[in-house]
Amino acid sequence: MQVNMLDAKNQLSRLVKSALAGEEVIIASNGEPQVRLVPCTSMPGLRNKGVLAGKLHNVDDAFTKDLDAVVTKLFKA
Repeated sequence: MQVNMLDAKNQLSRLVKSALAGEEVIIASNGEPQVRLVPCTSMPGLRNKGVLAGKLHNVDDAFTKDLDAVVTKLFKA
């Protein structure tokens, strides 16, 4: 559905419900589409603390003396 700005202001709650139900909602100005109203999606599992525990490698292991020497050489070049 496409609605103009004034109608969108007056019917925002209904438009949000329509977008949440999967309907495409486009807000237009002077008949020209301006924006699409879409539901926000949250990333599942990332709200829980510790969800990545045990899934990431130890970052400190990536930094070795050899790597430090390479980086130092790159910055001195």
